[in-house]
Amino acid sequence: MSKPVTLYTGQWADLSIEEICEKAQRFGYDGLELCCWGNHMEIDKADQDYCNGRKALLAKYNLKLVAISTHLVGQCVCDLIDERHKGILPDYIWGDGEPEGVRQRAAAEVIKTGKVAKMLGLDTVIGFTGSSIWHMLYAFPPVNQEMLNKGYDDFAKRWIPILDEYQKLGVKFALEVHPSEIAFDIATARRALKAVNNHPAFGFNFDPSHLGYQGVDYVKFIYEFSDRIFHVHMKDAYWSAQPGEVGVFGGHTDFGDNRRFWNFRSMGRGSVNFENIIRALNDIKYSGPLSVEWEDRGMNREVGAVESCRFVKEIDFQPSDVAFDDAMQK
Repeated sequence: MSKPVTLYTGQWADLSIEEICEKAQRFGYDGLELCCWGNHMEIDKADQDYCNGRKALLAKYNLKLVAISTHLVGQCVCDLIDERHKGILPDYIWGDGEPEGVRQRAAAEVIKTGKVAKMLGLDTVIGFTGSSIWHMLYAFPPVNQEMLNKGYDDFAKRWIPILDEYQKLGVKFALEVHPSEIAFDIATARRALKAVNNHPAFGFNFDPSHLGYQGVDYVKFIYEFSDRIFHVHMKDAYWSAQPGEVGVFGGHTDFGDNRRFWNFRSMGRGSVNFENIIRALNDIKYSGPLSVEWEDRGMNREVGAVESCRFVKEIDFQPSDVAFDDAMQK
């Protein structure tokens, strides 16, 4: 049976939950991954009745709820908090903006998000972790491993208590490996796992669009962390084969600027080899959702969402259950 093709609602949070349900059904999706902002999944309101209502609403449109995502709040658990974070947080988490208070309230909200997932009958929460050392990415002024180790120690100190609560709930946290997070490539993903002692509740949301333009082997990532891929985002990105005026760091330009070395693209219009990804996911026996995270500044999002759904359903072939040369044997 093919994997469910779902739509991640983070880029659609300006619409009401019912509007995006109606559109997702019309676009051809099998279900939704609901973001925890806008009114799609409001963690501060989410008691059992609220959760039952959300499931009933999706069922009305013949949609399955596959996961919830806490990227914005999760980002603030480990980050160096500044004015950027005020714009992505609910007022009750931002509070007076004192950084450690923000981090503590964000951590409590991530734990509550795991409890909401349990009430919804889900076993996966997707999100970001933030990082206290992302600003040390480029090693000048000089950065040594002791400084970086402190960042992973901080990640472990803040996230192991959250992961312990998730384990009690039977829920897993899937970090979207992504620049600005504690894990943004294969090496840092290994380091993050080691920092939390390979905690059984911690794994990854695989999204090739964040790896390819960095020069990271996104297919190798699947095999390297085959038992830790809890969820998959289908998102494409284009990166240039030729040098230009804006490099991999983005040159302080906006997404969609065609001078950039890379940009996110609608599914099938970028540089990611999705056939190799599907083959690898089949090899590791991943059977979870393929969640389209649609981002393309150069295209109408409804047109893009429709073509992306069609693309993923066409590319997701089932693995064979027999060897092709079996029929040649006696």
